[in-house]
Amino acid sequence: MSESSGHVVIAPDKFKGSLTGAEVAARVAAGLGPGVTTVALPVADGGDGTVDAVVACGFTRVEVEVTGPVGVPVLASYAWRDARPGGARDGSSPDASDAPAPSGSPAPSGASAPSGPPAASGPSAPSVSPAASGSPVAADVPTAVVELAEASGLRRLPLSSGPVARDPGSVAHEGVETAPLTATSQGTGELIAHAVRRGARRIVLGLGGSACTDGGTGMMRALGVRFLDAEGRDLPPGGAALADLDKIDMSGLVAIDQVEFVVAGDVDNPLLGPYGAAAVYAPQKGANPDEVKLLDAALARLAAVAAHTHGLVGAAEHDGIVRSMGVAGQPGAGAAGGVGFAALAFLGAEFRPGIDYLLDLLGFRDHLAGARLVITGEGSLDEQTLRGKAPAGVADAAAEAGVPVVAVCGRRTLGDEELRAAGITAAYALTDLEPDPAVCMAQAGPLLERLARTVAERHL
Repeated sequence: MSESSGHVVIAPDKFKGSLTGAEVAARVAAGLGPGVTTVALPVADGGDGTVDAVVACGFTRVEVEVTGPVGVPVLASYAWRDARPGGARDGSSPDASDAPAPSGSPAPSGASAPSGPPAASGPSAPSVSPAASGSPVAADVPTAVVELAEASGLRRLPLSSGPVARDPGSVAHEGVETAPLTATSQGTGELIAHAVRRGARRIVLGLGGSACTDGGTGMMRALGVRFLDAEGRDLPPGGAALADLDKIDMSGLVAIDQVEFVVAGDVDNPLLGPYGAAAVYAPQKGANPDEVKLLDAALARLAAVAAHTHGLVGAAEHDGIVRSMGVAGQPGAGAAGGVGFAALAFLGAEFRPGIDYLLDLLGFRDHLAGARLVITGEGSLDEQTLRGKAPAGVADAAAEAGVPVVAVCGRRTLGDEELRAAGITAAYALTDLEPDPAVCMAQAGPLLERLARTVAERHL
């Protein structure tokens, strides 16, 4: 290992099923050794693990009991950051309470201590200069990061008490009780409502890992909107019930006119049709082919009623062919079982590329000044990585600053040329050390430290 000056930025996503992003960063820092100054900035792309990542970078975790996807209460959390004085921009404030803390510093007042390492380690914390222009995401307003998977995700489904009958057309997760027709996004709306009551003026939504296909109606119901049938009765939870939707009553919507909503993600599916929320994602949530058709028709009814009664541009028509137009046809409307549609149609949300937006929110680029290496990674480096996943976004940002990038992962299917084209100099996989995936999962931490020692020997 050379004596080159400069710190190492460790910016991994989670290794799903084994380590959080903060835990990955801790293991990498340990493997690099005490002579290497590191800054830990766990990242996420808006999907599962987003709240953990931003909490590890200085946000406060707020826990709330909410309605789970099948109506059973669950303890969920969102991330919170107060406004910075003077309208400072992310990464450029001298206020250390929101920045990654040097080794030995206490957690911010009122915050849960991050589950990973202290954000800086080594003989001394680096002096990280802010970028000249600051981050594009202003930090002058109270901000909440709400992750749908925390309240309404597949991981919130109850475990099965016995064998689960699966239709041949369903590819749902084994071991859980799915509810493709009745699962609700209500808990996500309850998290949003809690953040609004707390004073949020910006709410960032991460929409990965959904268990529901309800068009976001559960979320909106928690915010005071009513979805009624022809008799004026409230519809029951879930997407299937939307087939009977006749009217949407917005009169009880909570006051959100002063709140900016941003959806951080990279799903570009429309709400309806062969590439829509039901056709592409409902089978992952337990729906069989007939249920997929039912859910697509129900979502089309939601889009039509929303268009006809609330002046949304376009409509969804049925004459043997589903035509999705207006909000229903916008990229991202099909995210999270149609929660993307509700965010666009009722909350006026702006869709932003997930990893890019969250890197800006965390002031990632400001920590690249003076860095000699960035280490990123995720559980699997594969084709999906190149389509807007966290390591690709980290590599792009590092390339702009002229900082080389290496990656660590559980396994990889990308070749060296594909990695270099994505801005990643080299990648090191747990399977390089241990070919048995089960062992890699069980021993991910120690194996990752060994990989980090190799990174130090070859790149520092």
